[in-house]
This record gives sequence, structure tokens and C-alpha cells, in this order.
Amino acid sequence: MGNANSGAVEQELVARSNRLGAEPKNTNYAGGNTSAKGRDTDPVTAEPVDLLWVKGSGGDLGTLTEQGLAVLRLDRLRALSNVYPGVDREDEMVAAFDHTLHGRGGAAPSIDTAMHGLVEADHVDHLHPDSGIAIATAADGPELTREIFGEKVVWVPWRRPGWQLGEDIAAIKRAHPEAIGTILGGHGITAWGATSEECERNSLWIIDTAADHIAEHGKSEPFGAVLDGYEPLPDEQRREKAAALAPVLRGLVSTDKRQVGHFTDAPEVLDFLARSEHARLAELGTSCPDHFLRTKVKPLVLDLPSTASVEESVERLKQLHEQYRDDYAAYYQRHADSDSPAMRGADPAIVLIPGVGMFSYGGDKQTARVAGEFYVNAINVMRGAESLSRYSPIDEREKFRIEYWALEEAKLRRRPAPKPLATKVALVTGAASGIGKATATRLARDGANVVLVDLDGDEAREAAAEIGSTDVAVGVGANVTSEDDITAAVGAAVLAFGGLDVVVNNAGLSLSKPLLETTAADWDTQHDVMAKGSFLVSRTAAEVFIDQELGGDIVYIVSKNSVFAGPNNIAYSATKADQAHQVRLLAAELGEHAIRVNGVNPDGVVRGSGIFAGGWGAQRAKVYGVKEEELGSFYAQRTLLKREVLPENVANAVFALLGGDLTHTTGLHVPVDAGVAAAFLR
Repeated sequence: MGNANSGAVEQELVARSNRLGAEPKNTNYAGGNTSAKGRDTDPVTAEPVDLLWVKGSGGDLGTLTEQGLAVLRLDRLRALSNVYPGVDREDEMVAAFDHTLHGRGGAAPSIDTAMHGLVEADHVDHLHPDSGIAIATAADGPELTREIFGEKVVWVPWRRPGWQLGEDIAAIKRAHPEAIGTILGGHGITAWGATSEECERNSLWIIDTAADHIAEHGKSEPFGAVLDGYEPLPDEQRREKAAALAPVLRGLVSTDKRQVGHFTDAPEVLDFLARSEHARLAELGTSCPDHFLRTKVKPLVLDLPSTASVEESVERLKQLHEQYRDDYAAYYQRHADSDSPAMRGADPAIVLIPGVGMFSYGGDKQTARVAGEFYVNAINVMRGAESLSRYSPIDEREKFRIEYWALEEAKLRRRPAPKPLATKVALVTGAASGIGKATATRLARDGANVVLVDLDGDEAREAAAEIGSTDVAVGVGANVTSEDDITAAVGAAVLAFGGLDVVVNNAGLSLSKPLLETTAADWDTQHDVMAKGSFLVSRTAAEVFIDQELGGDIVYIVSKNSVFAGPNNIAYSATKADQAHQVRLLAAELGEHAIRVNGVNPDGVVRGSGIFAGGWGAQRAKVYGVKEEELGSFYAQRTLLKREVLPENVANAVFALLGGDLTHTTGLHVPVDAGVAAAFLR
């Protein structure tokens, strides 16, 4: 064992992990783990101590840092062999790892810790490459392993991850000194080396050798011939059909609990669904534990051709969903015992639509996206296995033992409590600045996925990027006066996040003119953007809400001016009154669909406002005889509370309407004006 400085060992391990994790061909997201052994000084005895650094539970190799490593004393870890109670009780060993930690121990040790600690090699990689799993799930995997790798790689029959698998691999390493790694049946690969460089080189050799063999010796069409009528639809038609199906699917898969969705029409998915063998292979389900933990044991597959209409597809999907739920409940009943966790839900995580693509679902966007990525991994695995042999995943009983593993259940329970707006998808118009941007930011902070819509698409995307990654926020350019633009924007929202739950009508402009100076064009422009625009957005969103059957929320950012007759703003105030009455009308009409419609009436929101910066501020300052830079203070002094209203104050009111405590409120207008008596509702 090396005597390298512990800090250097950690840095070298993290660097190797990041390189391996950065390449999708090497392993899936959060899949696999890496380790290094080394020596440090025990701070208590001042004596040398042999340590194991290993990626902790739940981390991702591509983004691993030193804080994500578990650090264990190697002598104490290996001494656990003396108290190992046998494979039937091997789960108890995970708790025992706590007694082997060095100092605070770093991250929580994963179930694979034994694999790394017991193997007599200073560096060990355990990875989930598609090419390796293709061999691991082939019907004649042992024979293929010998044919492809000779004596350098040894086949290990399927065993659930745990202490015994670590013992098995350690024994293989001792019995096969010429070996550099293993193919783990139904699972992945393990490789080792005396140095970090050698270990990484051996891992990549196994992965690339398997991939090269599949490419050279595999069938040209492992998924069979293309089925007539199942070919991918043209791009625009495909996206339109996906957007039309998304709300219905989101409602179906949220039967047990609301889900966020992700859509992909990746070439691998479209080709798989166009082929004659896709239904048979999909029914077999995935194999690698990381795969079906994310994707469930099998997907829901629409058994209609690409040419089926949206209406035909919806009718059939509803039938298939009911059947899927019955099948999943039966699967649970077949294998559950008195110690099994309760069934977590019978809805599919993956839905495959021939000619269109794949919808994947989870409790947040990242989980949904990663589930889809894992199913693409599964398609690649099936392609490789079918190319050389026959795809033969682990049996259903073993899948259940993984899916409802007590250790996995404990991991789920350790997750932080969801934020108030978790699983909600919100679309905010006029979101690149001011109230819209503040509202989108607040909703995202409280767990929502947000779609920022603005006339300037680049500014919308910039504002979204400030909020977070595309797993949290996306920006879309749209003119709210255009039906086509609004249809496209809502379509973008449902394809980005699976559906829609909240709309905030905030887009607007302001023309401050006396009656005799207000032109017909001024009037039309003002009403097109705010009255017509909010009507179009609400109508299009309501169609999605009704298709989802999950209810919904529409919030109008109205104004104090909807009830207060101020000077020189006939066009603006009249259209705000129009919006205010839209709230009442839609609340009355949409309540039967559990859609709530409410309004917020702000006043004097100057700071950060695109409207005020665009000339409205100068106009209003002129009306009131104050300097433009003093307008915010002027508005504050005329209020009862003598406080300036900021965009964040309006955003807080929107959250109050959505955050869970006002579940029985609709048709309400909330004033956010610091107190303007003339605008009191009565």
C-alpha cells in the first residue's frame, strides 16, 4: 500500500472520478463508484493508519468533490468479515460501516463499500457502461466474457450489491492474478489497478473492448426491421403531437402523486420504437439496478403507429395506463412480504410513443430527465445484447428486491422535505424584468419549475439562466397578442416540464396620456397586450389544465388602477379593469375544473420595472410634478404605510396565493399598494 500524502490520494481519486464520470460511455449519472487506498497518520496515536477513500452514497462521479468521499479505516472495515452474519443479513453491514469511519468519515458509505475495501488493489473502479452491461445482460454472458476478454476479465454471476458481492470479487481477484476486472452479471463492471492511472486504463480498456466487439461482430439490425407506420414523424409534426399528448400523460402518471416530466425525441429512442422488436424488449424491462430504480421495471408503451391521431392515442393511453397500474400492483403483490415497504405508486416512470419519443417522470425535473437518460442507456444495453446474443435481464423477483430494498427506502426517507411548490410548473409572462422576473425567481426558490416568457426571447433566456439551470427555469420568446406565439410558448412549457400548473399574467405596457391625446392605436395597443394577451394565455393554459385533470392556478397581475380613477391614463386603467373582471369571470367558469383564478393589485412599482423604464415613469412623474428618480418615494408617501412597493412584494403576494394555505380561495384580488384608501375594494 502506498505512502502518498492523504490529500494527494483524495485529489487523484477525485480527478480520476471526474474524468470517468464526464463520459456517458463510461457510466450513467450517479452510477458506479471509485476508490483509493492509502496511508495517513492517526491523529490520536501518531501511528500510520491504512485508509480507504470511496465515493459516498448518492454522489455522481462526474461532479464528485473531496467532500463526497467516505473515509474508512481499512483494518476495521476488513475486520467486519469476522462478524459478517451471512447473505441473508448482509444489509446489517451498512450500519456497521459507521464503526469503521476515520474521524468524521466524510460522506455516508454506500452499499458498494465492501467491493472496494475487500479487493486487494490500491485502486478500484465500479462502473455502469452501456457496453459492459450489454455483455452482463446477454443470455450467454459468461461465454461472451471469455470470448471478448480472455483471462483478463472474469464473469461474476448476478448478486445484489452488498457485502457478499465484495467477498466474491475479492476471491476472484485472488484466484485470477492475471485479471484486471470483472463483468458483473446483470449489473456492470469492476476494474482495479496498482495505481490510479492503471485502474483508469483498465476500466477504459474493458469498456472500449466490449464496445469494439459489439460494433465488429454485432447484427446490423438488432431491433428488427422497421415497422410500417411506426417511422418517426417529421420534426414539427412530432413536436406538435408530443405537446398535445403531454398534458394528458402528465395527468395519468400523476394519479398517485404529481410528477414533473421530461420529453426527448433522441434518435436512439425513435429508432427503437420504429423497430419490430421494441414491444418485446420493452416488456422485459431494464436490468442494471441503477436503471430500473429510476425507470421502474418496465415502461408504458403505446401500441399504436405514428399515424394514430391524438384522439386515438389519448383513448388508448388511458386504457394502457389502467392496465399498467393493475399489472404493477400485481407485481408488488407477487413479491412483497411483511417486511416490504409500502407500494410507492403504480404509475409508470417512462412512457414511449412510437414516432414521437419518450416522456419520463419524477418528483423534480432533474429526476425526470435522468430517468429518461437511464432508459436511453437501457436501449443501448438492449441493442448491444441483442446484437451479439439475446437480451436477458435479471428476473422479476430480483428486480423487486432492489426496487423495494430497505436500504433504498431508508435513502428515500433521508431526502429533505419538498418545498411548497415542488412538482408545480409555472409560466410567467413579461418575465424578463420587474414584477415578472421577481415572481419567477420567487416561485423557483420555493420549488416550482418556471417558464419565463417575454417579447424579447434573449432577455427571457438570460433571466432564466440567472434563476438556475434548465432543470429549474427556461426562457421563451413570445408576443402575447399572437395566438400562435402563445400556443408555442405553452407547448414549450409542457415539453420542458411535462405539463403546466400555474400561469401568471404579467405582460404589459403603459401609455400615460389624457383622453384627447389618446389615439385609437394607443387604445388598441394597450388592450391587445394586456386584455387580449392575458385572455389568450389564460385560454391556452386552461386547455392544458383541463386535459391534465389536476386543477390549476391563474394569477393576474392587475393594478390599483383597475378600481382607482387616476389622471391621464384612460387606456391603461381601462384595460386593467378588463383584466380585473377576467379574474371574476374565469373564477366563476373554471371552478368546476378545480382551477383557481385570482389577482394581485400592485401600485407604484418603480424599481426594476421595464414599464417605468420604458417611458411610463417619465410620463407619470410629469403628471405629478416630481423628478422621475423621486417617483418611487412620491408613491410611497401617498400610501397609508409610507412604504415603497418593490417587485419582490408583488411576488410574495403571488406566492401567498399559490403556496398552499389559500386552497379554497378563488376570485380574490390582493392589494399590494402599501395602502391606498381610494383603491380599497368594496
